[in-house]
Amino acid sequence: MFKSAASVERLANRLARLPGIGRKSAARLAFHILKLSKDEAFELADTIREVKEKVGFCSTCFNISETDPCDTCSDPKRQHNVICVVEETSDAAAIDKAEGFSGLFHVLGGRLSPLDGIGPDDLKIKELLDRVKGGRVEELIIATNPNVEGEATAIYLSKLLKPMGLKVTRIARGLPVGSDLEFADSVTLTRALEGRQEL
Repeated sequence: MFKSAASVERLANRLARLPGIGRKSAARLAFHILKLSKDEAFELADTIREVKEKVGFCSTCFNISETDPCDTCSDPKRQHNVICVVEETSDAAAIDKAEGFSGLFHVLGGRLSPLDGIGPDDLKIKELLDRVKGGRVEELIIATNPNVEGEATAIYLSKLLKPMGLKVTRIARGLPVGSDLEFADSVTLTRALEGRQEL
């Protein structure tokens, strides 16, 4: 049986840890990187290093950013009285790309999933509550994914937020159940935002 060099095996093992990358895909990627010129491979490595050194999380919305606060939170043209609550940064990017939303975001960093040991303290829920206590926020749009955990998270948030006198809405069900926001097309996301309903 063919055995590749130990360093290539280590690279493949590292790549296999990435989400959505199986063992075979990781091996293909490792061999592709091996075929790159030294300059291309070092450029890839430098880019990874640069991202890890320069990109962090906005202390207001917890979206990824190279500045703090992020460009979205500091943009005076956006609606600062409307916050769209999402699970992950990729969800915020998908909604922003749809161009049907001009408010701010709040990234929870996941969703409630008791079976996986993820409870309210593991998400940025306390930070969201602190953020809306200032009184400037009039509406919270809950845009968690339309699956069991996303629905549970939306219901939990609405129970916490409604007593604060906020208008709490949920994006419309224009998205198929079980799907993720980051894979939805812009038109579907725009219609889902326009058709949101109060919880």
